[in-house]
Amino acid sequence: MTMDIKWFEKSGNEGDIVISSRIRLARNLQSMPFPIRMNEQQKQEVRNKIVQMTKQSLNEALKGLTYIDMEQVDKIEAVSMVENHLVSPDFISHTKGKGLLVSKDNCIAVMINEEDHLRIQVMKEGMDLEAIYLLADQLDTAFNEMLQFAFDSELGYLTQCPTNLGTGMRASLMLHLPALQKNGIIKRLANNLSKLGLTLRGTYGEGTEPIGALYQLSNQVTLGLSEREAIENLERIVMQLVEEERHTRKSLMAHIQEQDLVARSLGVLKSAKVLSSEEFIQFISNVRFGIAAGLIQGISYDTVNRLMISTQPATMMTLQGKRLTQQERDTIRANMVTEAFQQAEI
Repeated sequence: MTMDIKWFEKSGNEGDIVISSRIRLARNLQSMPFPIRMNEQQKQEVRNKIVQMTKQSLNEALKGLTYIDMEQVDKIEAVSMVENHLVSPDFISHTKGKGLLVSKDNCIAVMINEEDHLRIQVMKEGMDLEAIYLLADQLDTAFNEMLQFAFDSELGYLTQCPTNLGTGMRASLMLHLPALQKNGIIKRLANNLSKLGLTLRGTYGEGTEPIGALYQLSNQVTLGLSEREAIENLERIVMQLVEEERHTRKSLMAHIQEQDLVARSLGVLKSAKVLSSEEFIQFISNVRFGIAAGLIQGISYDTVNRLMISTQPATMMTLQGKRLTQQERDTIRANMVTEAFQQAEI
């Protein structure tokens, strides 16, 4: 029996820089108040209605989804879901009346009773916004036929937060930008992108810091333009960032100091007996940089992407099926990484 391959265990288009693409749609039921105004009974009612109709649906887009009652999920597994980009940190802070619909490959994740009644997420490896938009649109249509979403002819989809009014869509890409970070121009880029209706921030969204040169680029504007216009704008800008990162990478890698940093990072990952989360993410960022520059052979982006998820604390404990001390996690993490990097060389 083969295990289902998750989307984050693979690399895709422009995979040296674009780790993943995501489309998220915020939707609310026409007949119910927003989650912030619902009592416990109403939350249960919304959740049960969505789950029941999904199970009864004959729509192909909904057939492969599995339901998870978030009230029954322990804290460690819930944090692992955040690490796997299935749910938001806010979603697991209070789980009463909340549920999750998810596909086997984790490509689709539908949060029930987050900030809105439904948060439909579709994720895929690499640069592939068009493909995941089509799937998200299919899911959106299927849910709307069953549930009837709150919609205004002038304002578009009605959402709890006014910033999501209109399309209710956030399109985003997870990017690895070590060269631009090293060059010290990320802050200036973020300011310029903000003027274009885009935001560049930490991996897990608003309020999070970039770790290991990982950034999330997404649209800010949801009112006054179509979903396709927002996606086309994001695609155009991200390809400019990709070219700038590659150009800067080539310039930086001409310096022996950068080559040495990559070599030292690979050496640690191949031989470490103990490896903390912070050490790992910094070293793996340097190694990923080296792979992209053609300096490191024998290791794929697939392996790097898989390790970036599977070595995170809560995910490690979920995979091990037990609670682990920090020292145990650091030891197991080192073993996982050294085993995966045995064939890598410069």
